[in-house]
Amino acid sequence: MPEQSVPAPYDALLLLSFGGPEGPDDVVPFLENVTRGRGIPRERLKEVGQHYFLFGGVSPINAQNRELLDALRKDFAEHGLDLPVYWGNRNWAPYLTDTLRDMVRDGRRRIAVLATSAYASYSGCRQYRENLADALAALAAEGLEAPQVDKLRHYFNHPGFVRPMVDGVLASLAELPEDARAGAHIAFTTHSIPTAAADTSGRPEEHTEDGAGGAYVAQHLDVAKVIVEAVREETGIAHPWQLVYQSRSGAPHIPWLEPDICDHLETLHTQGVPAVVMAPIGFVSDHMEVKYDLDTEATAKAAELGLPVTRSATVGADPRFAAAVRDLLLERAAAERDRAPKRCALGTLGPSHDLCPVGCCPARTPRPAAAGADWSGATAGA
Repeated sequence: MPEQSVPAPYDALLLLSFGGPEGPDDVVPFLENVTRGRGIPRERLKEVGQHYFLFGGVSPINAQNRELLDALRKDFAEHGLDLPVYWGNRNWAPYLTDTLRDMVRDGRRRIAVLATSAYASYSGCRQYRENLADALAALAAEGLEAPQVDKLRHYFNHPGFVRPMVDGVLASLAELPEDARAGAHIAFTTHSIPTAAADTSGRPEEHTEDGAGGAYVAQHLDVAKVIVEAVREETGIAHPWQLVYQSRSGAPHIPWLEPDICDHLETLHTQGVPAVVMAPIGFVSDHMEVKYDLDTEATAKAAELGLPVTRSATVGADPRFAAAVRDLLLERAAAERDRAPKRCALGTLGPSHDLCPVGCCPARTPRPAAAGADWSGATAGA
């Protein structure tokens, strides 16, 4: 077997995601899980849950994770990779701790983890690592021998993640009215986060030139530039574009990344822009933030303005993404065996780090976080 095709030392892959409700009765308990420790009243959670109730109380994220799980297993089997793939969530069934417990009982001792978040940030990386630490501590408290878990690197610029998004933007441009297509703007969207969290995301050397936005903004900008250039090569048109944000939450007095997509659409309309493609590059799949904030709210705002818009597809269970996950797994496995693996990355930032350094994407309140340079066991690290 070629050196780059050996999964050792890993004996399993864990797909780690956010989770979501799968019926009306799940919505408030799910939101209680998400907001645990913040003291938000149940009545307020019912108000927040209205987005879910518009879709029958069902978030699409779990179904999309099942599709990705199937795609990963299919890809692994087709390439002779005999490695089981498990799935666990942070906030809803199947819960991470339950899945890790099953993995331990199945004899899994060295686990590679793929988080369904491609970029550096507290909520997109370190919080997943904190949840892993909590789950490992829970297993240790039960008397189980906790496995070693390694989180795979950020894949925002891996070709298997980016190329499907390029195709999605091209398809969305083709859906616009022909007389508006050439002048269309591309609004690359991602989840807004507090500016304080953005500014401290990733390593200092990964930040934007002016330091604002940290690695979170720098990584999104780099991906957007790759997509715009790929579209230009395909169509001959260099479409104007901007990185914008969506899904803001939290207290109004706390600064979050801006502009919001709906405000951006209003600005473009006043500038006489003929059409807009909304490209959600910050999301792996079409979960609730995409379905509501873009397909419902932003699309309604565009209709109100009389502005033609289309929304490009997320990566989802695209076979190229499944192949990218296999590549990331084998790449990390080779590195753990002290080999020098080939690392694929588009854009100017290069491949991300394997091991999150101390101080990367810091938490508001220090907590143990597994799979990083500051982790040495189920009760260590901060």
